[in-house]
Amino acid sequence: MTNLTIRQMLYFDALAQTLHFGRAAGLAGVTQPALSSQIAEMEERLGCRLFERGGRSVRLTEEAVALQPRIEAILAQIREVETLARRGRRTMQGRFRLGMIPTVAPYLLPQVLPELKMRFPELQLELREAVTMSLVSETAAGRIDGFVAALPLEHPGLVTESLFEDRFFLAVPEQDADFVAPPVPPESPALERLMLLEEGHCLRDQALKICGSVRPTALSNYGATSLTTLLQMVGHGLGVTLIPEMAAEPSRSIRDLKIVPFAEPMPSREIALAWRKNSPRQEECRELAGILRGLRETVMS
Repeated sequence: MTNLTIRQMLYFDALAQTLHFGRAAGLAGVTQPALSSQIAEMEERLGCRLFERGGRSVRLTEEAVALQPRIEAILAQIREVETLARRGRRTMQGRFRLGMIPTVAPYLLPQVLPELKMRFPELQLELREAVTMSLVSETAAGRIDGFVAALPLEHPGLVTESLFEDRFFLAVPEQDADFVAPPVPPESPALERLMLLEEGHCLRDQALKICGSVRPTALSNYGATSLTTLLQMVGHGLGVTLIPEMAAEPSRSIRDLKIVPFAEPMPSREIALAWRKNSPRQEECRELAGILRGLRETVMS
């Protein structure tokens, strides 16, 4: 009889997610030799190779691809059992795994973390910053309990609760002659210099939708993985970019940067908290949504 351990399945899951032994070990909170040893023992017990190792690259074998969704389902059930065992206690205790998209996390967390620490001193919050697609799949698989992102979130297994509206502004070089008389209409030719985040970031898609009548020429020359990087590029006169209201005030200190409004009606995005429909932590997610909603004024000021 093949006896796989929960530890081996956790390590398999970490390696299948990252396809990198070092990052998988960090995700699992163990040393790389310990993770490698458990993966090798798992392969020996199953009688097949699960990962192809070639230099620095790691790939899943066909057997691992077939095994991955089953292991994810088992681990999700184990996490639900752990959560159900805590249901007799007060809410918001123990470990809670919360995800946020990169264009929300740096601006929301400074207000959220002190508030949660004050209200729930026994809460062990684990944070995961990633693009929307990753957070959707990780929540659906039970690897995180909930996440904050912009709507829409089209997944049949998720529940969403709206938190607040986040208006969009335009970040431009301070002395730029094209923006001396805001507000800026979305069809302005000056938006051809729009710079966007790389593929996968929802802010990129939102910017293209808002400024759909112009064709940004800067797209072929620039790409960034963070809004902070884009704003620094704007300050150096390399183009313009979209900035959410929650990021506006913290960004005003960037040198040679000016933030101007769009013409009415101002474009915006709707920020929401999402979790699995069958999650045993739904009550806690709704409580968390209420707390986040109550922080809106603080976040936007």
